[in-house]
Amino acid sequence: MSTAPARLGTRRSPMATNQSQAVADAITERTGHAIELVPITSYGDVTKAHLTQLGGTGVFVNTLRDELHSGSIDFAVHSLKDLPTASADGLALAAVPERDDPRDALCARDGLKFADLPAGARIGTGSPRRAAQLALLRPDLVYVPIRGNAGTRLGKVASGEVDAVVLAYAGLGRVGRLDDATDVFEPEQMLPAPGQGALAVECRTGRLAGDLAYLASVDHAPTRAETVAERTVLAELEAGCAAPVGAYAQYGQGRLRLRATVVATDGSAAVRREGTADVDSPEDLAAATGLARELARQMIAEGADRIVAEAFAERDDSQ
Repeated sequence: MSTAPARLGTRRSPMATNQSQAVADAITERTGHAIELVPITSYGDVTKAHLTQLGGTGVFVNTLRDELHSGSIDFAVHSLKDLPTASADGLALAAVPERDDPRDALCARDGLKFADLPAGARIGTGSPRRAAQLALLRPDLVYVPIRGNAGTRLGKVASGEVDAVVLAYAGLGRVGRLDDATDVFEPEQMLPAPGQGALAVECRTGRLAGDLAYLASVDHAPTRAETVAERTVLAELEAGCAAPVGAYAQYGQGRLRLRATVVATDGSAAVRREGTADVDSPEDLAAATGLARELARQMIAEGADRIVAEAFAERDDSQ
């Protein structure tokens, strides 16, 4: 008797569908298990409110998690940067596939680089993290909050509504729009969001040790270690995905390097720290967590928690 395909829940956007299909294909290639995509519309996809007004954390994942709990899907794929840092009751992070390019990219009119944008140019972004770090680099530009999928945001450049938008380079790749990137920000210029470029495969806890154990076939230990470090900084700062926090970890040759920053939304203040730790194996998540906690402690001593609190206060006042 044939086995029914496993049901993979995904948001309906082209980017989410493409990245979920890539995970499904990788699982099938490595294990032979058939996967069926189940498109689901989340509240974050249909509301017109800006991410900061929604609080950010969990906006795009809660509906998928509800479907997991109900049993209508077997597992779900999220963008890891959208996943709350707190663990969800009854759910397990089954796999973190190998990360794509974590950098941010500028998509500007007339092929302009970031340095060549004229003073007063309007830059669209839905991310306080991006707006804050960009304001630190170019306070002479105007940063405009925007919503919508990658195609919608790129359309705002084509229509002249904004002069440029900033999007995740990995996301552009997943929708076949890398040619729209006119500049790419290196981590030395702008640190990405914790987990940016990475995906999260989530299922019910009991099933990870049972019939869905094969999901671990797409787990990538170095990526998991890196993103655990990044997301631990976020958790220690008591911030969410809508906070102006950037973090980027790199594992290689037994060392884990972690860089993190918190920037005031207007670019007027910033705390940036980095550290390294010996990590014999990427499976040693305790070492990654320890490094992140120490880095966060140093940042808090320099006022990072105050910057995060002020950013949240500004968000609340704007609602």
